[in-house]
Amino acid sequence: MFGKDFPQLNDDLLRAIKQTVDQSFLNFTRSYGDTIEWIFSPLAFLLNASERMFTNAPWPVVIAACVLVAWLATRKLSVCLFVASTLVLIGLFDMWENTMKTLSMILVSTLIAIVAGLPIGVLMARSDRVQRAINPLLDVMQTMPSFVYLIPVVMLLGIGRVPGLIAVVIYAVPPMIRLTNLGIRTVDADILEASDAFGASHSQKLWTVQLPLAMPSIMAGVNQTVMMALAMVVIASMIGVQGLGQPVLRAINSQYFTLGIFNGLAIVGIAMAIDRITQGYGARLQKHIGAQNGSR
Repeated sequence: MFGKDFPQLNDDLLRAIKQTVDQSFLNFTRSYGDTIEWIFSPLAFLLNASERMFTNAPWPVVIAACVLVAWLATRKLSVCLFVASTLVLIGLFDMWENTMKTLSMILVSTLIAIVAGLPIGVLMARSDRVQRAINPLLDVMQTMPSFVYLIPVVMLLGIGRVPGLIAVVIYAVPPMIRLTNLGIRTVDADILEASDAFGASHSQKLWTVQLPLAMPSIMAGVNQTVMMALAMVVIASMIGVQGLGQPVLRAINSQYFTLGIFNGLAIVGIAMAIDRITQGYGARLQKHIGAQNGSR
């Protein structure tokens, strides 16, 4: 568009800027890398415990637990059958252990995203100033290429599952924040006025009115967070995250078609099962809240 005549920074100046930024970040990692690694050490414990729970449990127990969760969330036999058949096929095609490692990563990253994203979403809903300050950051997090997240994380923490977990959480948390904010902001003003008339405090109004009514939107945020975390699994395998992503990466490097397709289909199956469960639970919540509002 601009052509070769467009003015550019001097090569020496541009090189100096890049070197200054790179050296500053390198000095920071050398000075505080051990401290940052110690701060994130509980994540390693949590991830290891989750992985042991999934991989050491007998497969009938895992399938039964997943089917029970699907039934409690959706009350639909079709979803339960889909979850059970997906897990059975994954086991038959010898992808069980990698799938359990992937599920443990998804579970931990989703829990962290909820714990981190829910309070931030509440703060955004309560303050327009906070919303204006955080929205640009969320825009950057959602539009930044996922590979870029790996660079600073690896420089700070090296190669391993914890850096991969942090990259997955950073990539997956924006929908949780945005949809929590949206859900609370769209609560009916008449209901809020009624709670004020009954003398509810800010915390009482949040816990008894706003969060319950915003729950369908929050569950949509959980759904999107899980989907984005699954999308990051293959990319995170580049820095040592074990699971279904590593066979896919190996298939890309060795051009092994069936290895990549089977593990890719396993990721799709897990994504579809989780999507059905979370969407079904959100729909049930929406129906329950609508029935309560109608009874009033």
